[in-house]
Order: sequence, then structure tokens, then C-alpha cells
Amino acid sequence: MTQLASVSLSLTPTPLHRLEMLSKKHGRDLWIKRDDLTGFAFGGNKTRKLDLLMADATARGADTLIAVGSTQSNFCRIAAGYGSRYHMDVHLVVGPKPKISNGNLRISQLLGATVHHYDSHDWDWLEEESLRLAETLRQQGKNVYTLPVGGSTPLGSAGYISCMKEIVAYEKEHNMQFSRLIVTSGSGGTHAGLLVGKGMTGWPGTITGITISRPLEEQRPIVTRLMHETAALTQVTVNDDWVVIDDRFVGPGYGQKTEAAESAVVQFAQTEGVMLDSYYTGKAAAALLEYCTDGTITPGEHVLFLHTGGNIQLFE
Repeated sequence: MTQLASVSLSLTPTPLHRLEMLSKKHGRDLWIKRDDLTGFAFGGNKTRKLDLLMADATARGADTLIAVGSTQSNFCRIAAGYGSRYHMDVHLVVGPKPKISNGNLRISQLLGATVHHYDSHDWDWLEEESLRLAETLRQQGKNVYTLPVGGSTPLGSAGYISCMKEIVAYEKEHNMQFSRLIVTSGSGGTHAGLLVGKGMTGWPGTITGITISRPLEEQRPIVTRLMHETAALTQVTVNDDWVVIDDRFVGPGYGQKTEAAESAVVQFAQTEGVMLDSYYTGKAAAALLEYCTDGTITPGEHVLFLHTGGNIQLFE
């Protein structure tokens, strides 16, 4: 594997433990990997990506960071924190301005980011707008480093190779084997990075991505492309057949609540004291619980749920 430069703001390895009460309730052996506890700027999966992306940004001498996302973007919140930590100006290109600045938006402002609101929820359009902003700032003499939605570049995705290594290390230490890993699949970087980690470690299980914004026919090419680009960057062999996606839990679309996700949020809170959000981890947790009841998960297998964070959504 090619060694990639990284800063070290993520608190890793993150905890991995059994969901004792949910396992008892559903008659299955359920576990959780707590990447909501990576620490920096309230944590979440984006810190693993930004550890690599920020190393690249500083190596290039960047003094200005631009990130793109929804108004309540977890990625933008954490990017604002990284930029502040490394004394960069941070510009966030996000959706419509709400009446009240709360949740991730409030934290991003607290971290000193300049927030640019646009009346659009189209991520592609917002990314184009971020490039126009970058050009304007460069004309003003700024050295700009741009980040797409979710930090889901090949370099950012490579941050999740370390997570898979931690999972494999836990299995070896405790003489056990997870049969499947369930994770949200949004901008695709976390999902793709885990798949490259699977190739690197030889992990035999299935990684199921629960898409939270797009149908299968749109999400699969995104994850597959990122997987191959990340694999090329790190010199790892991967297989298209590894890309497993379930789009049955999207509901009306990105940022839209579903009854199943809300039920999962309540179950995790009231049985395990684990906080999820409605838009990301709640939908993946809904899939996990459905798999317990429909027979997808059998009593004899160990199943791991990756908590990617996003809890700040509870405070919108």
C-alpha cells in the first residue's frame, strides 16, 4: 500500500462493543463500531477523511478552505473545525438560510467559518458554485483548497481503510468474525474506503451500504467509481461484486425522515443509550433492525453496525 500523509486529530481506534439489549430484544448478535466518537469538533466519520485531506491541504500551502454541503452538513461542521485548527479561512457553500442558526450550522459559525447560503439543495450545483467562489478568492491572492460534498474524493475515502483495519484487529484479538458490516452510503466515500480496506486486509464479510439519498441505480456507480479510484491511489485490488447497496430505506429522499428511521432512533436511545440521527444513521439502523426480523441476519452470525455520527441533527 502507498503510505499517505495524515494529520492526527481523530481519536482512534474508536470503541467497538456489543449491543447487549438490542441483541437480546431481537434474538441476534449485534455489535457497533462507534465512529461517532472520533472526537474532533463533535466527531463523526468525516474526521478520518479530513485527517488525510488536511495533510494534503497543508502540504500545498493552502490558506483557505472551501467545503460544500447541506445547511446542516456534518462534513461542513467538521471541515470548519479543521480549518480553524490549522489557521485557515473557511468558506462553506451550503443550502438555503434557515430562520434560526442551530445544530451544525451554529457550530460551524462558532468555529469561525464564513457561510454562503444559496437557494438550492442540488449538491452538483452547489459544488459548481464553490468552484466559482474559489476562483474569486484566488484572484484575491488566496491559496484555496476545495472539498466536495462529504470529502468523498479518493484521498478522503482512503481514510476509511484504517477503520477496516481496526475491525480486523478487534476480530483477531477476540477470536471472532463479523459476517457483515452495515453502514450508511451517502456521498459514498466512507462506503468506498471500507471496501478498499476489505481488499487490503482480505476481510471476507459483506459490507452493505444503506443509501440515504439516492436509488440503487444512481448510488452503485458512485461507490464503485470511488472504490476503484481509491484502490488505484493505495495500490489495492478490489472487486465490483463487493459493492452491495440497499435503497429501500431512503424514504422521500435526502434529509427526509421516515417512520422506520424514527423508530430505530428511539430504539437505540431507549435500549442502548446510543444517539442516532434521522437522516443518516437512523436509516441504516432501520435496515439493521429490519434485517433481524426478515431473516436476512440469522441467529448464528455476528453483525457490525458502523455508527458514522450525525447526532447534532437532534438539535436542529
